[in-house]
Amino acid sequence: MHIEQTLKLDYQDVLIRPKRSALPSRAEVDIRREFVFKHSGHRYQGIPILASNMDTVGTIEMAAALSPLGLSVALHKHYDIDALVDFFTRREDAGMHFYSMGITRADHDKFERVLGRAGAAIKNVCIDVANGYSENFVRFVESFRRDHPALTVMAGNIVTGEMTEELVLSGADIVKVGIGPGSVCTTRVTTGVGYPQLSAVIECADAAHGLGGLICADGGCTVPGDIAKAFGGGADFVMLGGMFAGHDECAGESVERDGKRYLRFYGMSSETAMKKHAGGMALYRAAEGKEVLIEHKGPVAATVQQILGGVRSACTYVGARRLKELTKRTTFVRVRSQANDVFDRE
Repeated sequence: MHIEQTLKLDYQDVLIRPKRSALPSRAEVDIRREFVFKHSGHRYQGIPILASNMDTVGTIEMAAALSPLGLSVALHKHYDIDALVDFFTRREDAGMHFYSMGITRADHDKFERVLGRAGAAIKNVCIDVANGYSENFVRFVESFRRDHPALTVMAGNIVTGEMTEELVLSGADIVKVGIGPGSVCTTRVTTGVGYPQLSAVIECADAAHGLGGLICADGGCTVPGDIAKAFGGGADFVMLGGMFAGHDECAGESVERDGKRYLRFYGMSSETAMKKHAGGMALYRAAEGKEVLIEHKGPVAATVQQILGGVRSACTYVGARRLKELTKRTTFVRVRSQANDVFDRE
């Protein structure tokens, strides 16, 4: 047994301290990023916010809505082969989005069949498991990179610097960071395992950037300010589930209560998801997700406008003319502890 004494922080534990700024308007802020991925060599240009590969959020309809706005989607892995082939071969913007998969033989075989029909239209793959610390997962990422050197690979989830380094060295271009912070994830309650998300982002970003890799902060953002904090902490991409849930473009059952419309939203390790996709919960495991009802929000475009406006505004408060400058200009002030310590990222 070991107790780590170093302070660890979540998004709600800090605020970003304002600084003098020469920016005359939020309109002057450029929130697009450009990256060249370490292993695939592909060039990315866009707003580095993704809809999560949850089956209610990572939908084809969501991709159609977010593409014109410069955002991407990690499609959920439960679409059938024909639907995925149709998406990647018919949409000109398909190269912005991610094919999602697990690491089972069935996942691998399905991907190869889709790739065989869609070919070069697939450019990005998200290899997604709940526990990225498994040796099987690392071996799968290594093997996948050997077999597909031209594909951009996002892999996770993990929360520590040393595992970030291992995944980057094993072939991941982007490491997905987050265990337990999601709004419908109960891993921390069910297992006692997790890591405060802001600290995970800071530590994993430092590890990845030292090797030329990137990270995607996955989970824990409930308001636009949290997204700004993730970018301020060093995240290259931010993945959102709950903030994109409940919109017209989402899948999931609609429920009417007291004259209001709600959409069901649930974690992918919840009992609801297990019943839907695996026929039920296996006897050897417990649910690590829950189901909630989210009041219908209408088209996702309005939410995106609020998110991007919040991030632009955060940049103006610290004088960052471009999103890539935000982490260099961010000073986090602790607000939920007795001490008013300051952590400066400059």
